[in-house]
Amino acid sequence: MLEPMGYKIKFPNSVMAVFATYLINYTIPRAGEVARATILTNYEQVPFEKGFGTIVSERIADLIVMFGIIAITLFLHFDFIFSFFIQKFNLPKIIMGIMVLIIIAVIAFMFLKRSKSKIALKTKKFMNGLLEGVFSIFKMKKKWPFIFHTLFIWSMYVLMFYVTSFAVEELHGISMGAILIGFLFASFSIAATNGGIGSYPLAIYAAFSIFGIAKEPSLAFGWIIWSSQTLMIILLGGLSLIYLPIYNRKRQAKQL
Repeated sequence: MLEPMGYKIKFPNSVMAVFATYLINYTIPRAGEVARATILTNYEQVPFEKGFGTIVSERIADLIVMFGIIAITLFLHFDFIFSFFIQKFNLPKIIMGIMVLIIIAVIAFMFLKRSKSKIALKTKKFMNGLLEGVFSIFKMKKKWPFIFHTLFIWSMYVLMFYVTSFAVEELHGISMGAILIGFLFASFSIAATNGGIGSYPLAIYAAFSIFGIAKEPSLAFGWIIWSSQTLMIILLGGLSLIYLPIYNRKRQAKQL
């Protein structure tokens, strides 16, 4: 995604930046994305706003896939899910809140567009770089491999979720609808908290309870997935943070 803008980063730096991102997200939610762009700036001289823009573009691609998963889930269990949410949530208030946020965003955009203050100009410069990074997805030479890998990664993530259900005897024969809703709840818990610490198993239990699945196997399933993912991230993320400066120091020494 950075190639169309003239940046070709080293593969080890790219991999280590990603694992470092996941680990740092365990401290402050979404701080890892900022850290990843900073790593690319420090070690690959990629301007922060452009690197961050490509990361935002990745997240947009992820969001589109998530909407696709939501659409499939609704197709499989529309009547059941719709009736559940009507009972549990006040939809008019949610719609009103979304409309208020849209209005605030439009007002802020109009203000930035017309303002000539230093803060506004710096913000516009940052936003332009951000947008260039976001739209790099349409310019890159390997557009179709990127789309394929995005779909492949998410497919493997859902499959991992399904295969892990075999580890809990009470979940044998669980429906695909329950798996998908559990997957969505768990994914949102990671996005909203520090890597889903504490909330990940509870999110899965909340999702599975909709289908009448007992609390104990639901929590056990959630802890198995969360623990295995967390162990991998701590191990590989920690090694990445340690080795990043070592690798780049050696690389710079060779260049000299």
